[in-house]
Amino acid sequence: QVQLVESGGGLVQAGGPLRLSCAAPGRTFSSYAMGWFRPAPGKEREFVANISWDSLTYYADPVKGRFTISRDNAKNTVYLQMHSLKPEHAAVYYCAATWMRAGSDHKGPYDYWGQGTQVTVSS
Repeated sequence: QVQLVESGGGLVQAGGPLRLSCAAPGRTFSSYAMGWFRPAPGKEREFVANISWDSLTYYADPVKGRFTISRDNAKNTVYLQMHSLKPEHAAVYYCAATWMRAGSDHKGPYDYWGQGTQVTVSS
């Protein structure tokens, strides 16, 4: 069992940045691909970004150029740096881990999920 703990959420003004973190204690973190998801109308969770075990990244079109996913295997942590936030970016953001090394833009392959961290954007 892998426990994922998100942090970094909070209230930010529109146009501001925010960095989310997801810690995954354990010796196998570097073997996982990691993803970030958020709820969306008509979907339980929609894909935001993922990073493969070897740090290849992939983004949903709406966040390309605005969000950056990265990982620090020495700290067992994955990050989601968000810039120029808009009210429509407000959501609970969930990180997830999968043994599928490339990761996925679908939630199905992810084996482990965090509890979520709330991002609120004021206009």
